Amino acid sequence: MQTPELEGATGDLVQALNEKVEGLEEALVSRDVIGQAKGILMERLHLTSDQAFEELRGISQQHNRKVRDISAALAETGEWPPAVLNGQRSSGRKATNSQSATSA
Repeated sequence: MQTPELEGATGDLVQALNEKVEGLEEALVSRDVIGQAKGILMERLHLTSDQAFEELRGISQQHNRKVRDISAALAETGEWPPAVLNGQRSSGRKATNSQSATSA
């Protein structure tokens, strides 16, 4: 038979573990969408993986948005930089093969 203190501690531990699992699941989803966005930029702008991430990070910092949100917008729309950054709908340009890494 458990004491009330032990039951409370067990409940706290279960809650903490559930929160940890949720955080890890979210991190996996974020990692996947960031990888997709990096791949788009690498292919379209002829960047390395590190350069593509720096593009994402730079836009993230300029607009005070999370890298995963920037990445999700790029993956959904193909626009670079994503038009949603300024509350716009579709004024961003499509990243194309004709753009060079220096214009990024």
